[in-house]
Amino acid sequence: MVTDPIADYLTRIRNAQMANHRIVEIPASNLKKRITEILYDKGYILKYKFEDDNKQGVIKIALKYDASTKLPVIQGLERISRPGLRTYAKPDEFKRVRNGLGISIVSTSKGVMTDKEAKAQNVGGEVLCSIF
Repeated sequence: MVTDPIADYLTRIRNAQMANHRIVEIPASNLKKRITEILYDKGYILKYKFEDDNKQGVIKIALKYDASTKLPVIQGLERISRPGLRTYAKPDEFKRVRNGLGISIVSTSKGVMTDKEAKAQNVGGEVLCSIF
């Protein structure tokens, strides 16, 4: 059993990129599915597929690499709020990630979204992670 599933999700992606894997498989949950959809919408991953295996399910993520340099598009993944120290922010307190080039993923009362979307909807919440 994993005590911090979001940290496990980010670590699996980070490790797969360091090993130059094209596809990574991650145990599914609704929160992880939503984070995967955000990563796809923002162009950080190539594609994804949710598979049901009559248990928990699996998320298959095709990682995206730069064609010329062969470097991964995701340069960094950082867990902000963790089980031992939850981090919450109001809409005007969201910190910019890499001077606006990255995103933070926030769990709000209106669902999981990016920091920019949360600021536009004027809702705060728990800052889960930042990606750049």
